Amino acid sequence: MAKKGNRIQVILECTEHKTSGVAGTSRYITTKNRKNTTERLELRKYNPILKRYTTHREIK
Repeated sequence: MAKKGNRIQVILECTEHKTSGVAGTSRYITTKNRKNTTERLELRKYNPILKRYTTHREIK
């Protein structure tokens, strides 16, 4: 059953990991309020492969 309302699930992917050339990806799933945050979400999250906090941006 789908959720009703303005909250949707989004996938956050590491931007620094793509350019580093290291294999694998760092992704997180979170929710955002579509009505209040219309632009793409950008958060600093921990990347376990690079072992540091990096910028993660919303994809799709």
